Amino acid sequence: MKEFQDLIKRIYYEKDKRRGVSRTFQWFVEEVGELARATRDGNRVNLEEEFADVIAWLTSLANLLNISLEEVAFRRYGSGCPKCGSIPCSCKEPEWRQE
Repeated sequence: MKEFQDLIKRIYYEKDKRRGVSRTFQWFVEEVGELARATRDGNRVNLEEEFADVIAWLTSLANLLNISLEEVAFRRYGSGCPKCGSIPCSCKEPEWRQE
């Protein structure tokens, strides 16, 4: 994850810095919307592209905010579910979140 974050920083940081956090976040949200559409359509190639775009824009945002995705992800999830501590998670889903 760190290598990918470093790569995205080398490729896009200067452009992202000029764009700023707010506009970069807007791009990220737009990509999440495109991923939502792709999950409905089910086209595997499009799904893969949209997942990659979402990860890249999230990484750009983290770079602008000086956040190490690897560090924060492992700090929060490295020992299991952050709420119940279990692997796999044993939390009961609220009714409104159940399928």
